[in-house]
Amino acid sequence: MGDQPKIYVAGHRGMVGSAIVRKLKESGQLSENIITRTHAELDLTNQLAVKDFFQSEKPDEVYLAAAKVGGIHANNTYPAEFIYENLMIQNNVVDTAFHSGVKKLLFLGSSCIYPKLAKQPMSEAELLTGKLETTNEPYAIAKIAGIKLCESYNRQYGESHKIDYRSVMPTNLYGPGDNYHPENSHVIPALLRRFHEAKLAKQDVVTVWGSGTPFREFLHVDDMASASVYVMNLEKTIYDQHTSPMQAHINVGSGREVSIGELAKLVGKAVGFEGEIEFDPSKPDGPPRKLMNSERLNSLGWTPEIDLEEGLSKTYKIFLEIEKVS
Repeated sequence: MGDQPKIYVAGHRGMVGSAIVRKLKESGQLSENIITRTHAELDLTNQLAVKDFFQSEKPDEVYLAAAKVGGIHANNTYPAEFIYENLMIQNNVVDTAFHSGVKKLLFLGSSCIYPKLAKQPMSEAELLTGKLETTNEPYAIAKIAGIKLCESYNRQYGESHKIDYRSVMPTNLYGPGDNYHPENSHVIPALLRRFHEAKLAKQDVVTVWGSGTPFREFLHVDDMASASVYVMNLEKTIYDQHTSPMQAHINVGSGREVSIGELAKLVGKAVGFEGEIEFDPSKPDGPPRKLMNSERLNSLGWTPEIDLEEGLSKTYKIFLEIEKVS
């Protein structure tokens, strides 16, 4: 076991949590020092269960990647569950980690914390400057509370208890562990499935929702995991120089914008679809632009390694494996 810290990855079966576990192992972390629990083994909304777990396992570090997540439909249908469960998970894990002597914790948020009409590209300073997107407001409020929870514990206990709880906010993620459900998936997995099925059916045309003009930013989940481990292990003095006590979160993006039209072409190419692409402007577009400002993270010395073309072809290979199994 040596001098390696015991690291608890909450949400290790999710897309980001599983990528963090892979990254930790790649970085030389021994498997026996990485602690995980499935939802069936540990319900993070249950305060007593969380206390028992921390008392028995005594982790040194925590990556808090567990959350109740879903698309627009789920957020609209179950707003009470989204705000309640996410608040409970965060409150229980952060507070119990503190009382169990955990010095380092990384909280994973979401780009939906920023106002609907935030200045683009969205910098960390945009937080709490305007109204949130209505459809996922309960989820966003929970994530904002998580950031403020970490900041508040640092402000009150940072000096006295030597704790250092940090937050990272990812842009749109894709890659291994994504959801390819025909109705509930995000844009990249949805397009991958649609182009794949069109290729199999030898269709001449694929129709993409919307006008194709909005710009979006995408980051491969392995890059997100790499950024998470990087931020967690940054020297405190360096982290503190680039953040402030009440604005301590860090954006994680690729810095590359792509229109939905261009994205559709790239996905078609990765899949090997040779037909035409049409757009259906009667379907909703969403905001015209949604880009994170990742200058804070870049100035700390981290940049992504997987470009979109490479990431899409890797992701399609994984999708094909999943299709074979199912």
